[in-house]
Amino acid sequence: MARDITRKRNERPSQIERLSKRDVLTSSKTFRTTVGKKMSLPDSRSPGKQYSSGQLSCSVVLLNVGGHVFTTSLSTLRKHPDSQLASMFSSGQQPKLPTDAKGRYFIDRDGTHFGAILQFLRTQRLPTESVLEVYQEALHYDIRTLVKQLQDSAQVFGETVGRQQFISRVPNYLENLEVLVRVARAEAIAARHSAVIVCVLRNEEDLGRYDNAINNLEEQEVVRFGPWKAPPTAIDLLDCIKMDVEARGYKVRYEPHSSDRGFLFKSNDGFLYKLIFTWW
Repeated sequence: MARDITRKRNERPSQIERLSKRDVLTSSKTFRTTVGKKMSLPDSRSPGKQYSSGQLSCSVVLLNVGGHVFTTSLSTLRKHPDSQLASMFSSGQQPKLPTDAKGRYFIDRDGTHFGAILQFLRTQRLPTESVLEVYQEALHYDIRTLVKQLQDSAQVFGETVGRQQFISRVPNYLENLEVLVRVARAEAIAARHSAVIVCVLRNEEDLGRYDNAINNLEEQEVVRFGPWKAPPTAIDLLDCIKMDVEARGYKVRYEPHSSDRGFLFKSNDGFLYKLIFTWW
Protein backbone atom coordinates (compact mmCIF):
# COMPACT_ATOMS: atom_id res chain seq x y z
CA MET A 1 0.00 0.00 0.00
CA ALA A 2 1.39 3.40 -1.00
CA ARG A 3 2.29 5.87 1.77
CA ASP A 4 1.24 9.50 1.51
CA ILE A 5 4.26 11.68 2.47
CA THR A 6 2.67 15.05 1.69
CA ARG A 7 1.95 17.31 4.62
CA LYS A 8 -1.48 18.49 5.43
CA ARG A 9 -2.05 22.27 5.37
CA ASN A 10 -2.10 22.91 9.14
CA GLU A 11 0.32 20.21 10.19
CA ARG A 12 3.44 21.51 11.96
CA PRO A 13 6.84 20.13 10.89
CA SER A 14 8.41 17.57 13.17
CA GLN A 15 11.50 18.21 15.32
CA ILE A 16 13.66 16.25 12.88
CA GLU A 17 12.38 18.31 9.96
CA ARG A 18 13.09 21.56 11.84
CA LEU A 19 16.65 20.46 12.58
CA SER A 20 17.22 19.43 9.00
CA LYS A 21 16.01 22.78 7.75
CA ARG A 22 18.28 24.62 10.21
CA ASP A 23 21.21 22.47 9.11
CA VAL A 24 20.53 23.31 5.49
CA LEU A 25 20.51 27.03 6.26
CA THR A 26 23.75 26.71 8.22
CA SER A 27 25.37 24.75 5.41
CA SER A 28 24.27 27.34 2.89
CA LYS A 29 25.77 30.11 4.99
CA THR A 30 29.02 28.16 5.30
CA PHE A 31 29.05 27.54 1.56
CA ARG A 32 28.51 31.25 0.84
CA THR A 33 31.35 32.11 3.22
CA THR A 34 33.63 29.59 1.56
CA VAL A 35 32.76 30.88 -1.87
CA GLY A 36 33.40 34.41 -0.67
CA LYS A 37 36.88 33.41 0.43
CA LYS A 38 37.63 31.81 -2.92
CA MET A 39 36.48 34.90 -4.72
CA SER A 40 39.16 36.89 -2.87
CA LEU A 41 41.88 35.20 -5.03
CA PRO A 42 43.35 37.21 -7.94
CA ASP A 43 40.93 37.62 -10.79
CA SER A 44 41.85 35.12 -13.52
CA ARG A 45 40.77 37.69 -16.06
CA SER A 46 43.64 39.92 -14.95
CA PRO A 47 46.70 37.92 -16.05
CA GLY A 48 49.08 40.66 -14.98
CA LYS A 49 48.09 39.94 -11.36
CA GLN A 50 47.56 36.23 -11.69
CA TYR A 51 51.21 35.33 -11.10
CA SER A 52 53.15 38.36 -9.97
CA SER A 53 50.99 39.40 -7.02
CA GLY A 54 51.59 36.07 -5.32
CA GLN A 55 54.66 34.58 -6.94
CA LEU A 56 56.96 35.43 -4.06
CA SER A 57 54.51 33.94 -1.56
CA CYS A 58 55.16 30.50 -3.04
CA SER A 59 58.27 28.64 -4.11
CA VAL A 60 57.55 28.57 -7.86
CA VAL A 61 58.51 31.54 -10.04
CA LEU A 62 57.71 32.02 -13.71
CA LEU A 63 60.26 33.99 -15.73
CA ASN A 64 60.31 35.47 -19.20
CA VAL A 65 63.93 36.15 -20.16
CA GLY A 66 63.96 37.91 -23.52
CA GLY A 67 61.09 35.75 -24.79
CA HIS A 68 62.38 32.47 -23.32
CA VAL A 69 60.06 31.16 -20.60
CA PHE A 70 61.42 29.36 -17.53
CA THR A 71 59.88 27.85 -14.41
CA THR A 72 62.08 27.72 -11.34
CA SER A 73 62.00 28.25 -7.59
CA LEU A 74 62.91 31.10 -5.30
CA SER A 75 65.51 28.96 -3.56
CA THR A 76 67.23 28.37 -6.91
CA LEU A 77 67.27 32.06 -7.80
CA ARG A 78 68.61 32.90 -4.32
CA LYS A 79 71.23 30.14 -4.36
CA HIS A 80 74.06 32.69 -4.27
CA PRO A 81 72.82 35.61 -2.13
CA ASP A 82 75.58 37.98 -3.26
CA SER A 83 74.68 37.62 -6.95
CA GLN A 84 72.77 40.14 -9.03
CA LEU A 85 70.21 37.46 -9.87
CA ALA A 86 69.48 36.82 -6.18
CA SER A 87 69.13 40.54 -5.53
CA MET A 88 66.32 40.66 -8.11
CA PHE A 89 64.32 38.37 -5.84
CA SER A 90 65.48 39.46 -2.40
CA SER A 91 63.64 38.02 0.56
CA GLY A 92 60.96 40.31 1.95
CA GLN A 93 61.00 42.61 -1.06
CA GLN A 94 58.70 42.77 -4.03
CA PRO A 95 60.78 42.48 -7.22
CA LYS A 96 61.11 45.67 -9.23
CA LEU A 97 61.03 43.63 -12.42
CA PRO A 98 58.18 44.31 -14.85
CA THR A 99 55.77 41.54 -15.78
CA ASP A 100 54.62 40.36 -19.18
CA ALA A 101 51.03 39.93 -20.35
CA LYS A 102 50.74 36.65 -18.43
CA GLY A 103 52.20 37.96 -15.20
CA ARG A 104 55.63 36.35 -15.55
CA TYR A 105 58.60 38.38 -14.33
CA PHE A 106 60.36 39.84 -17.35
CA ILE A 107 64.15 40.19 -17.66
CA ASP A 108 65.04 42.23 -20.74
CA ARG A 109 68.05 40.20 -21.84
CA ASP A 110 68.69 37.45 -24.37
CA GLY A 111 67.61 34.25 -22.64
CA THR A 112 69.27 31.80 -25.05
CA HIS A 113 71.77 30.65 -22.40
CA PHE A 114 69.76 31.36 -19.24
CA GLY A 115 68.85 27.67 -19.01
CA ALA A 116 72.53 26.85 -18.46
CA ILE A 117 72.60 29.37 -15.61
CA LEU A 118 69.61 27.66 -13.97
CA GLN A 119 71.19 24.25 -14.50
CA PHE A 120 74.28 25.33 -12.58
CA LEU A 121 72.21 26.83 -9.77
CA ARG A 122 70.19 23.62 -9.48
CA THR A 123 72.89 20.96 -9.91
CA GLN A 124 76.30 22.71 -9.89
CA ARG A 125 76.89 21.22 -13.35
CA LEU A 126 79.01 23.32 -15.72
CA PRO A 127 77.94 23.81 -19.34
CA THR A 128 79.66 21.80 -22.06
CA GLU A 129 78.39 23.92 -24.97
CA SER A 130 78.50 27.67 -25.67
CA VAL A 131 80.83 28.03 -22.70
CA LEU A 132 82.05 31.52 -23.62
CA GLU A 133 78.46 32.75 -23.99
CA VAL A 134 77.43 31.28 -20.63
CA TYR A 135 80.50 32.90 -19.10
CA GLN A 136 79.26 36.30 -20.27
CA GLU A 137 75.85 35.61 -18.68
CA ALA A 138 77.51 34.58 -15.42
CA LEU A 139 79.39 37.88 -15.44
CA HIS A 140 76.18 39.81 -16.09
CA TYR A 141 74.27 38.14 -13.23
CA ASP A 142 77.39 38.33 -11.02
CA ILE A 143 77.33 34.64 -10.07
CA ARG A 144 80.90 34.61 -8.83
CA THR A 145 81.18 30.90 -8.14
CA LEU A 146 80.17 30.10 -11.71
CA VAL A 147 82.46 32.82 -13.09
CA LYS A 148 85.43 31.38 -11.21
CA GLN A 149 84.77 27.81 -12.34
CA LEU A 150 84.28 28.84 -15.97
CA GLN A 151 87.49 30.87 -15.90
CA ASP A 152 89.29 27.62 -15.15
CA SER A 153 87.69 25.85 -18.12
CA ALA A 154 89.79 25.30 -21.24
CA GLN A 155 87.57 27.45 -23.46
CA VAL A 156 87.44 30.54 -21.23
CA PHE A 157 91.05 30.22 -20.10
CA GLY A 158 92.25 30.02 -23.72
CA GLU A 159 90.12 32.99 -24.76
CA THR A 160 90.87 35.33 -21.86
CA VAL A 161 94.45 34.39 -20.97
CA GLY A 162 95.62 33.41 -24.45
CA ARG A 163 93.82 35.10 -27.33
CA GLN A 164 92.60 38.28 -25.62
CA GLN A 165 95.99 38.90 -24.02
CA PHE A 166 97.61 38.55 -27.43
CA ILE A 167 95.10 40.90 -29.07
CA SER A 168 95.78 43.50 -26.37
CA ARG A 169 99.41 43.54 -27.52
CA VAL A 170 98.50 44.35 -31.13
CA PRO A 171 98.29 48.16 -31.43
CA ASN A 172 94.87 49.52 -32.45
CA TYR A 173 93.47 46.04 -33.09
CA LEU A 174 89.81 46.86 -32.46
CA GLU A 175 89.98 50.16 -34.35
CA ASN A 176 91.56 48.45 -37.37
CA LEU A 177 88.92 45.75 -37.22
CA GLU A 178 86.22 48.42 -37.56
CA VAL A 179 88.04 49.93 -40.55
CA LEU A 180 88.34 46.50 -42.13
CA VAL A 181 84.60 45.85 -41.96
CA ARG A 182 83.75 49.36 -43.16
CA VAL A 183 85.98 49.03 -46.25
CA ALA A 184 84.55 45.59 -47.05
CA ARG A 185 80.99 46.90 -46.89
CA ALA A 186 81.86 49.82 -49.16
CA GLU A 187 83.21 47.37 -51.74
CA ALA A 188 80.11 45.14 -51.61
CA ILE A 189 77.83 47.16 -53.93
CA ALA A 190 76.38 44.87 -56.64
CA ALA A 191 78.95 42.21 -55.79
CA ARG A 192 78.89 38.76 -54.24
CA HIS A 193 82.37 39.11 -52.76
CA SER A 194 84.47 42.00 -51.58
CA ALA A 195 88.15 41.89 -50.64
CA VAL A 196 90.28 43.98 -48.34
CA ILE A 197 94.08 43.96 -48.38
CA VAL A 198 95.55 43.37 -44.93
CA CYS A 199 99.17 44.09 -44.13
CA VAL A 200 100.37 42.06 -41.16
CA LEU A 201 103.63 43.34 -39.68
CA ARG A 202 105.02 40.81 -37.24
CA ASN A 203 107.99 42.84 -35.98
CA GLU A 204 110.04 45.98 -36.49
CA GLU A 205 111.95 44.40 -39.38
CA ASP A 206 108.68 43.94 -41.29
CA LEU A 207 107.81 47.54 -40.54
CA GLY A 208 110.96 48.62 -42.34
CA ARG A 209 109.73 46.93 -45.53
CA TYR A 210 106.20 48.29 -45.24
CA ASP A 211 106.63 51.24 -47.63
CA ASN A 212 108.01 49.02 -50.39
CA ALA A 213 105.03 46.68 -50.09
CA ILE A 214 102.51 49.51 -50.20
CA ASN A 215 104.11 50.98 -53.33
CA ASN A 216 103.53 47.67 -55.14
CA LEU A 217 99.80 47.84 -54.40
CA GLU A 218 99.22 50.93 -56.54
CA GLU A 219 96.08 52.68 -55.22
CA GLN A 220 94.39 49.87 -53.26
CA GLU A 221 93.30 50.50 -49.68
CA VAL A 222 95.27 48.61 -47.06
CA VAL A 223 94.47 47.93 -43.40
CA ARG A 224 97.63 47.43 -41.32
CA PHE A 225 98.01 45.32 -38.19
CA GLY A 226 101.16 45.25 -36.06
CA PRO A 227 103.90 45.04 -35.17
CA TRP A 228 103.44 43.34 -31.79
CA LYS A 229 105.58 41.89 -29.03
CA ALA A 230 104.21 38.40 -28.44
CA PRO A 231 104.99 34.87 -29.73
CA PRO A 232 101.96 34.37 -32.07
CA THR A 233 102.62 34.50 -35.82
CA ALA A 234 100.98 36.42 -38.67
CA ILE A 235 98.69 33.43 -39.30
CA ASP A 236 97.65 33.47 -35.64
CA LEU A 237 96.68 37.11 -35.99
CA LEU A 238 94.72 36.41 -39.18
CA ASP A 239 92.85 33.65 -37.35
CA CYS A 240 91.98 36.15 -34.61
CA ILE A 241 90.72 38.64 -37.19
CA LYS A 242 88.64 35.93 -38.88
CA MET A 243 87.12 34.83 -35.56
CA ASP A 244 86.17 38.36 -34.54
CA VAL A 245 84.73 39.28 -37.94
CA GLU A 246 82.67 36.07 -38.08
CA ALA A 247 81.43 36.72 -34.53
CA ARG A 248 79.68 39.76 -36.03
CA GLY A 249 77.82 37.56 -38.49
CA TYR A 250 80.04 37.90 -41.57
CA LYS A 251 81.33 35.05 -43.69
CA VAL A 252 85.02 35.59 -44.40
CA ARG A 253 88.23 33.82 -45.43
CA TYR A 254 91.81 34.92 -46.04
CA GLU A 255 94.55 34.06 -48.52
CA PRO A 256 97.96 35.44 -49.57
CA HIS A 257 97.58 38.50 -51.73
CA SER A 258 98.55 38.33 -55.41
CA SER A 259 98.75 41.03 -58.07
CA ASP A 260 96.39 41.36 -61.02
CA ARG A 261 99.01 39.60 -63.11
CA GLY A 262 98.55 36.48 -61.01
CA PHE A 263 101.86 36.25 -59.10
CA LEU A 264 102.35 36.43 -55.35
CA PHE A 265 104.31 39.19 -53.65
CA LYS A 266 107.19 36.86 -52.85
CA SER A 267 109.48 39.62 -51.68
CA ASN A 268 106.85 40.59 -49.12
CA ASP A 269 105.80 37.02 -48.31
CA GLY A 270 104.27 36.73 -44.86
CA PHE A 271 102.61 40.09 -44.41
CA LEU A 272 100.31 40.86 -47.37
CA TYR A 273 96.98 39.04 -47.34
CA LYS A 274 93.54 39.39 -48.83
CA LEU A 275 90.52 39.09 -46.58
CA ILE A 276 87.52 38.04 -48.68
CA PHE A 277 83.93 38.67 -47.53
CA THR A 278 81.09 36.62 -49.05
CA TRP A 279 77.75 38.43 -49.00
CA TRP A 280 75.38 35.92 -50.59
